[in-house]
Amino acid sequence: MSGTARVVVDAANQLGEGVLWCPRAQALYWTDIPNATLWRCTPHDGATRQWALPERLASFALCEADGWLLLGLASRLAFFHLDSGTLQPIVEVEADLPTRLNDGVCDRQGRFVFGTLHEPPAGETKRAIGSFYRLNADLSLQRLPLPMVAISNSLAFSPDGGTMYFCDSPTRRIQCCDYAADGTIGPPRSFVDLRGIAGEPDGATVDAEGGLWSAQWGMARVVRYRADGSEDSIVRLPARQPTRPALGGAALDTLYMTSARDGLSADALRDEPLNGAVFATAAGVRGLAEARFAGMPEALLSPS
Repeated sequence: MSGTARVVVDAANQLGEGVLWCPRAQALYWTDIPNATLWRCTPHDGATRQWALPERLASFALCEADGWLLLGLASRLAFFHLDSGTLQPIVEVEADLPTRLNDGVCDRQGRFVFGTLHEPPAGETKRAIGSFYRLNADLSLQRLPLPMVAISNSLAFSPDGGTMYFCDSPTRRIQCCDYAADGTIGPPRSFVDLRGIAGEPDGATVDAEGGLWSAQWGMARVVRYRADGSEDSIVRLPARQPTRPALGGAALDTLYMTSARDGLSADALRDEPLNGAVFATAAGVRGLAEARFAGMPEALLSPS
């Protein structure tokens, strides 16, 4: 099966990313990383809202606590209260390295798993000096025993939580590993080898049947892979740089996708003006409600 996406919000994001569906609010959230902006859209009425943040927002998670998000900012993790704008810092990450946070998602136990990427000086190639981490519900931070990365991406978990997917985008290979409920991680193994494509695997999500949807940067497509790694279907976008998919909507059967204008020439943007938009299409399968971060902001733990 193949499909074509429609525009939900012509956001003109420089680097739209991190898209998540919130069933409680029936809303779509995503970030424009370089512009340090959190976006929200309610598809039923098309209304949008934006929040300016003090530094670049790379990824985030819904929280069990209503009205709060866990933010993966460029240099640190923090809680953010949507109504008041309260920002509660948690911990800095890789303060001694030229890296920033990148992709992140909660595991099925409500712990935030994320990775970093290398930010070299202009003109230099990204190197594998970043890592994958997990923020536990008690707000302790662990470095995961996985290979170092230049650009962490494709983080997702199987429906039962027993498999973790991830990649280092420049290697063009999506990997996976066993992932126990207690957080123990098995050795990495290959899931999909994409070294034959011109683009790179970016963000990913998993549906209720265990299929992994992979946004493929530079390829104008999102591809669904079955749990055995075989290709199932392709969604085409009128934008060459899709960044991350999410399954949402009232029935969790709409595929939403962010995209980016970053690095494209003026000629390319003239010919492809929808780069940076948010897209949607019928998925043909149902998704899973996004796991929420189980830790609580200090503001909710303090005695009144």
